[in-house]
Amino acid sequence: MKQKQIFLALAVLLLASLACNALSGGGDAPVAPSGGDSPATAIPQDNSSNDDGNADTSASGFPITADAYNVIDLGDGNVFYYSNLPQEEILKFYRDEYVSRGYAERALLASVSDNVFNIAFDGDPSGKAVVIQSVDLGDGSCTVVISLTDV
Repeated sequence: MKQKQIFLALAVLLLASLACNALSGGGDAPVAPSGGDSPATAIPQDNSSNDDGNADTSASGFPITADAYNVIDLGDGNVFYYSNLPQEEILKFYRDEYVSRGYAERALLASVSDNVFNIAFDGDPSGKAVVIQSVDLGDGSCTVVISLTDV
């Protein structure tokens, strides 16, 4: 049941990403988040990097790729951002990053295809799983969503 909820959430995120891309005209320029009535707010990044120079940390504490842009804190332990890295590199980045932190990947929840991936890690101090989902938008960019989830 939980796995179906994760895939449903991934499908919703995919549709939302495609809708946002269509509304913004699908251009190459990043679009700044609006300050309207939405609870989502842009969050500052700690632009310091780890020893290999490849990771930044969002204000929420999640590692994000160094090229992350339009980083948005969605609240309740959820972060959304865009990256221009190939999806394979984003997947490798998160597997390397979380394994180096002592987290264990939950293989049963891993789903990797050509344009979408979903992975989950156990080991967060909150007791929740860190779920990372990404969708390749087909224009050289990918969306990345990181969330703390009871799985």
